[in-house]
Amino acid sequence: MKKVALPITKTNQIDDHFGHCEYYGIYTVSDENAITDIQTLKSEQGCGCKSNIAGVLSQNGVSVMLAGGIGNGAINVLNHHGIDVVRGCSGDAETIVKQYLAGNINDSGVSCAEHEHHHEEGHTCNH
Repeated sequence: MKKVALPITKTNQIDDHFGHCEYYGIYTVSDENAITDIQTLKSEQGCGCKSNIAGVLSQNGVSVMLAGGIGNGAINVLNHHGIDVVRGCSGDAETIVKQYLAGNINDSGVSCAEHEHHHEEGHTCNH
């Protein structure tokens, strides 16, 4: 069993900016790569790299974060808690988890330059 988390919106879409998401979807995955449970965790206020969300996710057994835009600070904090990060994801959360489990999702290699500019509506970090 493993757990995969994603920053999500109310409509279960991946939030383009990890540090400002409203919720996290936590997917429990069997050894056969089948989704066996889905939980929603309300996000705490504050930036992803400065909140304690990495510790909370780690305590919940999360080992992978599938994110859209995410800064290096948040990646470092998640990695420190044993959570691997895959950047550049977008779309429906459950669809992305299934694509990841099928081996069809790769890290984009692009991080947000966090706190250097404000994200405009609809802006993603995949330039």
